[in-house]
Amino acid sequence: MLNDTNAAKIRSLNDSFRRSLAFGGTVLLTPGVTSLDIDRQAELLEAVRTFDRFTPDNDPHGEHDFGSIDLVSTRYFFKIDYYDQTGTMGSPDPADPAVTRRVMTIMRADEY
Repeated sequence: MLNDTNAAKIRSLNDSFRRSLAFGGTVLLTPGVTSLDIDRQAELLEAVRTFDRFTPDNDPHGEHDFGSIDLVSTRYFFKIDYYDQTGTMGSPDPADPAVTRRVMTIMRADEY
């Protein structure tokens, strides 16, 4: 288990990435999201960007790496995963942006 200092660093990096949707990683959208009309996609991305309902139930490690959003009677998830810089293996240290590539997947819950 990560110590509190590492969790705080990871949380900060994840929040910065999620709020910007650009800096610090790559965002992937599943077919269930890309099939939405562009205005609904924008609404969903804004909901991800501004998400702040982290609780011990949905964020047990305090990393802010997962969220669930209900939009027009459909549930969506976002999930941030940590890879090494090549994207082929898990990151050796998710608290260190020099060795970590963040990938956030945004999907319909039924695609999980």
